[in-house]
Amino acid sequence: MAESTPLLLVSRPVEGVALLKLNRPERRNALNMALRVALAEAFRDLSGDPGVRAVVLTGEGSSFSAGADLNEYLEASTIEVFKRDMHRLWGAIAECPKPVIAAVNGYALGGGCELALHSDIIVAGRSAVFGQPEVKIGLIPGGGATQRVTRAVGKFAAMRLLLTGEPLPAAEALALGLISKLADDAEVETIALDYATRIAALPPIAVRQIKELVLASMDTGLDAGLRLERKAFQIIFSTEDKTEGIQAFLEKRPPRFSGN
Repeated sequence: MAESTPLLLVSRPVEGVALLKLNRPERRNALNMALRVALAEAFRDLSGDPGVRAVVLTGEGSSFSAGADLNEYLEASTIEVFKRDMHRLWGAIAECPKPVIAAVNGYALGGGCELALHSDIIVAGRSAVFGQPEVKIGLIPGGGATQRVTRAVGKFAAMRLLLTGEPLPAAEALALGLISKLADDAEVETIALDYATRIAALPPIAVRQIKELVLASMDTGLDAGLRLERKAFQIIFSTEDKTEGIQAFLEKRPPRFSGN
């Protein structure tokens, strides 16, 4: 299990669920390099932890994350940014095989919005605000927003968000399909943990296969995606959890999934 650091609080509030909390509330959880490294290390640890079946990601205080810490960008050169290997730090999150649920309150801007978009389910408070304002300060997104936002909401909505840098209220984000669920601010983390708890109680091999297939659908054509699904469906018949799940349903009792 990943360990807490001053910048990233890690806990296991429910069996099978890890809770990661960005811990720079005085900076609205801006992503400096130390926090980015801590996040990547935590996700690598959790990816290989068989006791963790779902991850909830949120921020301490009033914001999820207001984006990159611009103090580290002001004087940075091309070579310095190149040497930071940011793609590897983002990759540790993107490659997590466990379902990731983002619990978003307050600001999720720039890199903070991109961080939320690395999750599989986004629960947002009614006062949450999303956006990619990089263009307003002479930058472009560097954590995948030009690709992930476009896949989530389509070309025309993505162009508006990325080219204007305008903030997107949570209600509009829901209407566009950028988030999964809108909730009262005080309930966001509770609802995210409830999703994670329910997912953690399901057969982990089936859950992992579903996540892989949905993500693959974003990069493959329909025919290729359907072939992947057929193979995964056939493989599931080798699992003990398949037999247990069907048997429990027929016997009208709760299933006892082992993860095998």
